[in-house]
Amino acid sequence: MSALPGSAGPPGTGPAPPVHGVGLPSPAERGATVIPDKVVARIAARAARTAQSRLAALPPDPSQSAAPSASAASLTGSVRLHLVLELPYPIDIPQVCARIQHDVAERVAQLTGLHVGEVALTVRRLVTGAGANRGRVR
Repeated sequence: MSALPGSAGPPGTGPAPPVHGVGLPSPAERGATVIPDKVVARIAARAARTAQSRLAALPPDPSQSAAPSASAASLTGSVRLHLVLELPYPIDIPQVCARIQHDVAERVAQLTGLHVGEVALTVRRLVTGAGANRGRVR
């Protein structure tokens, strides 16, 4: 009786090694997927915008608030991110920033498979609501 590829052999011998596709090198010989820093930065900026809009009620007028920008520096499976964004005023800045950092790190790791070692965040400016631009109150 012959065993099928990948099935167990005679009792006590253990499972047979997995069969690779014909003509394909083993996974260890195929190399690695490299994600450029520019792509990681774009993923981080998009994740920051999502977290920013969910956690901090942004002004309804998109012209008042610029989209977050990001840069990334990766080294051997780990990445450091730097985000620059705007937040509405008033807001609990430390709490919202910590949550955005966490959400961005989680999302980048999920989509790229990289370990996010650091997420530095710079708040470019605080954006007031539309009602604050009405002028001075006398």
